[in-house]
Amino acid sequence: MSDETPDSLIPYDAIVQEALRAVVGRVLGEIEDSGGELPGNHHFYITFKTHAPGVSVPKSLRERFPDEMTIVLQNKFWNLNVREDGFGVGLSFNQIPAELEIPYAAITQFVDPAVDFGLQFQATVADMAPAPTETPENDAEDGEAEQGGDAAVKGADDGSNVVTVDFGRKK
Repeated sequence: MSDETPDSLIPYDAIVQEALRAVVGRVLGEIEDSGGELPGNHHFYITFKTHAPGVSVPKSLRERFPDEMTIVLQNKFWNLNVREDGFGVGLSFNQIPAELEIPYAAITQFVDPAVDFGLQFQATVADMAPAPTETPENDAEDGEAEQGGDAAVKGADDGSNVVTVDFGRKK
């Protein structure tokens, strides 16, 4: 008998990542079905890789956030369009409207600080590991978005509902 765990021929890590990203799609789909209204105090911080395949953001934002960007869906967003593979949404950045297209595979974090819930995803490519991001700057009322994505994720160390899936893969 060997103490080593054998390499799996079933891609469990990829299956779990895909299932967790489907949670994001389902939540956004319910918001879309309700006419774009967020219930109660719910709001979302969504962090994604700006150069991942299928991501469409204005050139100025891609230059400012060359690796990763966090958006806030809270007060001012429009045209939420949820698809099986991703979503589109309109947001304002420094009073300038922009349309974004984000595939679920590009998302690295999804946080709803109103209920202390979050999901963190592995980057799908080794060189796409998460990097620090700036505080989201899409428009919010009364500085509500000023909390930033980092503050929302800190709950992971204090027993919050942040789910992190990290499968150690033998090479």
